Amino acid sequence: MRTPTGNISCFVTPAPNATLHCQLKQADYAHRLQNVNCGPPISVDWAGFELPAGTKGRVACSGGVLYDPATQKPHYVTVPYGRVWHAGPFDCHSQFDGLGCSNHRGHGFFISRQTWRTW
Repeated sequence: MRTPTGNISCFVTPAPNATLHCQLKQADYAHRLQNVNCGPPISVDWAGFELPAGTKGRVACSGGVLYDPATQKPHYVTVPYGRVWHAGPFDCHSQFDGLGCSNHRGHGFFISRQTWRTW
């Protein structure tokens, strides 16, 4: 899924370890987030947010591909503001001020261009 501006996009890697992966094209905190949460300068292909099906949301850094491009391809649908996107155990609420996602255990994250939080 993606927000109407296209700034936030998310996809799900399937079970047995279903995980929601979201990233932002532009965020005021992007440089700080990558430096603090990903450690010293490293070769990172992707930095964003993850929400496993059964645990808390978190900042994520990856040095590799998050899915098998030979058999999987993320599908992005634009979710209008005020609408909810459902994918497996995940619900994401597209809002004008950001994106709030949660799993069925009540854990999640909120991300926007200005701020982020996980729970």
